This record gives sequence, structure tokens and C-alpha cells, in this order.
Amino acid sequence: MKLGLFTLMLSVPALFYSQDNKGTNDSNTFTSGSAKVEKFNNQARRFNDWSISLGGGTAFLHNSDLTSFNKDGKHFGWTAYAELGKQISDKFGLILQYQKGETKQTGRLGQNVYGASPLVHGLANATTKYDQISLLGDFNFSNLFRRIDNYSPFRWALHGYAGIGFQGYSYERRDEHPRQEANKDFTQKLGLESFFYQGGLGLKYNLSKRIDLESRVMYIITGDDEFDGGGEDVREWPGYNQIVKNVSDNLVTVNLGITFKLGKHNQHLAWYDSYNTALDKLSALASKSSDFVVCEKGDADNDGVCDDWDRELNTPIGARVDGSGKALDMDFDGVIDLKDKCVTVPGLVENNGCPYIDENTLVIVDENTKKFFEGIVFDLDKATLTPKSIEKLNIAADILKKSNKNARYLVIAATDTRASESYNLELSNRRAQSVIKYLISKGVDAKMLIGEGRGEKDLKYPECEPATKCPEWKNEANRRVYFELIK
Repeated sequence: MKLGLFTLMLSVPALFYSQDNKGTNDSNTFTSGSAKVEKFNNQARRFNDWSISLGGGTAFLHNSDLTSFNKDGKHFGWTAYAELGKQISDKFGLILQYQKGETKQTGRLGQNVYGASPLVHGLANATTKYDQISLLGDFNFSNLFRRIDNYSPFRWALHGYAGIGFQGYSYERRDEHPRQEANKDFTQKLGLESFFYQGGLGLKYNLSKRIDLESRVMYIITGDDEFDGGGEDVREWPGYNQIVKNVSDNLVTVNLGITFKLGKHNQHLAWYDSYNTALDKLSALASKSSDFVVCEKGDADNDGVCDDWDRELNTPIGARVDGSGKALDMDFDGVIDLKDKCVTVPGLVENNGCPYIDENTLVIVDENTKKFFEGIVFDLDKATLTPKSIEKLNIAADILKKSNKNARYLVIAATDTRASESYNLELSNRRAQSVIKYLISKGVDAKMLIGEGRGEKDLKYPECEPATKCPEWKNEANRRVYFELIK
């Protein structure tokens, strides 16, 4: 069964090369964007795709009878690897790995040992040396999920690894049990009868066009219960293989490594940057006027919209346009944004898009803007600004900041005729202060604003006395704030 799985893994590379000479869209071949695609061969390659890696770190057993971390202490081993890598695409590669290492572990027998006699006690110290050869799949998650509109520098990449291989190992076990025959040496030769599986994650850094640095964590499933030195059989005396029920001794390796990227090209396929490559292709297409024409009739005003569908052929240079080629006018006052000095506030054409403010009042000469100073109203018995009023005050703030800084304005607040006169006077003062506080928060000079509450003495609709005589929309209009210039 294990041999069949291994043979299947070795056949995977052949599947990738079976598309060799029939034209391919693989990212390591060149295409002009047309139906013509060069053959997948060494002459057509645009990136390096071979590499050699070296690395090493620590190894420790954790899912076994004898473990590296337990109450008897922490026992770190070591590991080292050498790899030959082949990048199949920017998202996937294959790695042939040779790995060598050593683990150190201990195990203690006692009354609570699974399957052991309560009379048996002992402490074993074991060392396992191993050699492993494996084939790994390398999944480049950073390329797999990278958006083509990602403008960030492409220097870090997250990789996932998964693979299968065969191993050889030997262990030495020495214990404190009085029966010396409990000590044991064992060797499993490197061969196909001892398969193992591994998977993990690595974080790579693109140091230069020739060198990558990587930190990697791997989880290795040995598939053998005797890897830790516990013994070959659960019935073996004194029963170290009976400490836990696990049938596989698993270890973890933590490594730092360096990768040397081989080849004559400037970039390795693992660091294929789809965003910048897309820009290169567009640039190449634009430079070949015979193959690719953007505008058949040209672009007379150079606004990026072809004359074929440009609704405004004389757009001023520098003006932003919509999809039809018309210059944008954000506040719809008839002055395009390029020439509008008050882009967000509707104004007059003869005043460069800004509103006029009369000398004696805050009433705006432009009727289109005057409406923004009307409708600042409050809910019944409230001094809290409503969302509709905040929209009005935002534009009022923009206008006030552009007006004469020496001007002084009354912020007049009123109420409807509900409640007592004294209460309404106090409520209107709070409404005036609420408006002033908000305008100041938007950048209006506090010296320009003076609040005045008039209660129910300044009704927009005087006929609403009492309030029950009028519909609610008139009473709401009486709960208003408006502005007057102090002469």
C-alpha cells in the first residue's frame, strides 16, 4: 500500500509536463495577448524555476511514548536539510528533500501506565537518529490569493508544504530499571518499507534576485511506534511502548533556511508578480500600434476618452471627466471642478463657483445655495441635531469659513408653542448652542457666532398658536435655527 502511494507521487511531475508542446498559458511562457503562444521550452522561459535550499534547526518528539517535553525536562534535538526545487507555476512547485536529524526523549513507567503492571517502574532516556528522503508539494499561498491590484511590494510569501517519503533511523535506549536487558539499540535501514508523511508552513523573504530566506515549521508523521525508542512491540518488557496508545511517533521541526535561485533570468517564477507583469504586457501592447489600436479616430482633447464616444471634444487640459468625456462638476453649479474654487459648495459662474454673501445678511444671492440655510429643525422637545440638519450645517460651515472673518452672525433658535414660555426660551438657547458647537467642530471661528434663543416669540408660522391649530409640518418648521448678520 505504501509503495503504491509513493509511485503515485512520483508520477505527478509527468502530469505537469504532458502539456509541453501544444501551447500553454503557463506564467513561465510568453504570450503577446493574441492566439500566438510560444512553445513551452527553455527558449520561451521568462523566469528561473530551479533552486537549491539548505537549512537547519531543532527537532522534538511530542506525540509518542517517549517525548521530548515532559516532567523530566525539555530535550531539544537537531535537524538539517538539503533540497532541490522545481517551480511548475507561480503557485505550485515540487521539492526533492534529504533531511537528517536527531531527537532526544524520555519516558517514565508507573502505576497509571496503559497496559503496564503496577509493580513495574522505570525511566528511559532515548536518542533517535534519522535520515529521510521525501517529495514535497510547495503551495505558494501568497500567489494563490494575491490580487492583481495589490500595489504593495512583493517581498514576503507564505508557503504550504505537504509530502511523503521513506526513512531510516536508529535509536539507543538506556533506562534506570534494575534489569539491564531493558536497555536496547535498534536500527531501521533507509528503505521503502518505512514511509513517513509531513506537512507544514514556511514564510519566505525575497532578499535578492538570487537568494531567499525562510523560516519553516514542519509536522512529521513517522508511521512507526518504535521511532521514539520505546520498543518494537507493545508486549515487549518492560513496556515503554505501552505508555500511550498512539501507533505513530510524530515529531516537529523548526528550521531556518536559505534558497539559492538558479538561472539566467532576473526573476524567479515563485516571485512572479501578476500586477507588474500585467502592466508590462499593457505597455508592450500599446507600443505595437500595428497590433493594437486604442482609438481609431484619436483623442482630440487628450482626456482618455476616444473621440468615437466623447460627448465633449474640447475638455480643458487637466480636467477630470466621466465615462462619456464630460468634465466633472461635483456641486452642479455650472463651473467644472478644474475651475471651481468652491468645489463642494454650489455658487455663481461669475464668482468662480463660489457663492456671494450680502453685506447686511447671510441670505445667499445664489438661490441654488440659499436652500442649504433653510430646514435646520429639531425634533419635539429636543436640542439634538437631526441627520437632515447636519447635512445643511456641513454646507453652511463651508460657506462661513469662506466669508469675511470679521463678520459676526446671530445664530437664532426658536420653538413651537407647546410647553411654557420660560421652558421654550431655555430650550431654544440649548438649540442655538448645539448648532454653534457643531459649526465650531467643523472649523468655523467661534468668534463669528453668537447664540440667541427666542423661544416661541419668533414663529415662522404665527398662526400656530396654539400648536393644535396647525399640522405637524408647520410646528416642525417653527422649531428652527437660522442666521442673521450683525451690522
